[in-house]
Amino acid sequence: MGIPCDDVVLIQHGEIPEEPSVITVNCPDKAGLGCDLSRIILEFGLCITRGDSSKDGRWCYLVLWVVPQHSSLKVDWESLKSRLLAACPSCLFSYYFNQQSNRPSPSPLYLLKFWCLDQKGSLHDITRVLCELDLSIQRVKVMPTPDGRVLDLFFITDGMELLDTKQRREDVCEHLTAVLGKNFINCELQLAGPEYERLRGFSDLPPAVAEELFSSEPSDKYTSMLQALSPSMKTVNKATVTVDNIMSPVHTLLQIQCVDHKGLIYDVMRITKDCNIQIVYGRFSSSVEGIRNMDLFVQQTDGKKIVDPERQIALCSRLKEETLHPLRVIIANRGPDTELLVANPVELSGKGRPRVFYDVTFALKTLGICIFSAEIVRHSTSDRQWEVYKFLLEESRELPLASSRARSLIVNRVRRTLMGW
Repeated sequence: MGIPCDDVVLIQHGEIPEEPSVITVNCPDKAGLGCDLSRIILEFGLCITRGDSSKDGRWCYLVLWVVPQHSSLKVDWESLKSRLLAACPSCLFSYYFNQQSNRPSPSPLYLLKFWCLDQKGSLHDITRVLCELDLSIQRVKVMPTPDGRVLDLFFITDGMELLDTKQRREDVCEHLTAVLGKNFINCELQLAGPEYERLRGFSDLPPAVAEELFSSEPSDKYTSMLQALSPSMKTVNKATVTVDNIMSPVHTLLQIQCVDHKGLIYDVMRITKDCNIQIVYGRFSSSVEGIRNMDLFVQQTDGKKIVDPERQIALCSRLKEETLHPLRVIIANRGPDTELLVANPVELSGKGRPRVFYDVTFALKTLGICIFSAEIVRHSTSDRQWEVYKFLLEESRELPLASSRARSLIVNRVRRTLMGW
C-alpha cells in the first residue's frame, strides 16, 4: 500500500522560460530530507527562489520554486527527478517498520585518470563535462609535468549509478575527448583503489593561513568586499536570527533575515540537520532587493521546543556565521608561488558543498588565469570539518599576481561566482 512513485516528485515548468519551475515532493519524512533534496537541486545548477515545507512527524510535503543559475545552463530534468526520487524514503507504509534497512548505500567511488596537453581553461572544461553528466567530484589532484602535459585525477561518484557499465564509462571518455579535441591524450575510468587513500589526507595549512581562512568573524576587509559585490550589503551588513517560543505552543520559531546567495536554503537546511533540529514548517520568502527572509517552526528530535539558552545561542551563532560567511576565499603566498584557497563546511555525513570546483575554475577561466595545479583536501578545526580547495596560480602578464589589485580582483570574482552575485 502506498502512492505511485510518479506522484512523489512532480516538476512543473513555467509557461514562459523566465518563470520558475516548481518542484513538489510528497513522501514519508526522514531526518535531514530537506537538506538532501536542496543539495541535489544545487548540484544541478539550480537556485531556489522561494519555498514552503510542511511535516507532520511522518510525512513531508515540500514545494520549491527553482531557476537555473545561468540562462545558458541546460538542466537534465529527468535526471534531476530521478535523483530526487532516490533521496526520498520508500512510499510504502512498511517504511515505518523497517527504516534502517531502507537507507541507501553510499555510491561507489571511481577514479578518472585523464592525460591532456596543458591549455588555459581546460580544467574548467573538464569539470563542466562531469557536471553535465551528473558526476560529482569528491577529490581532485591536478599535476603538471615538465613536458607540458597534465595528469588530472578526479575521484567521482555517479548520480545515475551507471559507471559499472562499459557504455557509461565510454560515454564519459567520449564527452571529454570531444570537449578537449586535439589536446586530449588518454582517459581511464575505474573503481578507486589505494590511490584514493593516499590522496584523501588532511591539509597542512600554515597557522597564519588557517587562522585567516577559518576565522568565524568576517574581517572589515571582507565586509567592505561584500558591500562592493552586493548592493544589499549597504543596507543590511549582517545576518539576524531571532528565537520566539511564544508564537506556537509546541514549536520554536526561528526568523532569519540575511543577504541572499546561491545555496542559501541548502546552507540553512544543512545547519539544522547537523544540529539535530527538525523544520516542521518552513517558509522561504522570495528575495527582495537581495534580502531573504525565512520563517522556520522547528523542534528538537524529541519533539520539544528549543528552550535551553545555551543551545539557542549556539544555533543562532551558527546560522548567523554561515548565512553571512558560508564560503571562505583568500590568496596566500606558498613560497615563491601564489595560492588561491577556498573553504566550505562539510556536512556531518561527510558530504562537501556541490559545484564549488566548477565555480572556482569558471571564475579563473573568465579572468584568463591559468591553474598550475589543484587539489581538494579536508581540514579540521575545533568544531567542524572543512573542505579546502587549493589552486596554485600561474603568473600572468595581464594580471600580475604580486599586485594587491590583481589579488583583490581574483578573490572578488571567485567569491561573486560562488555566491551567485
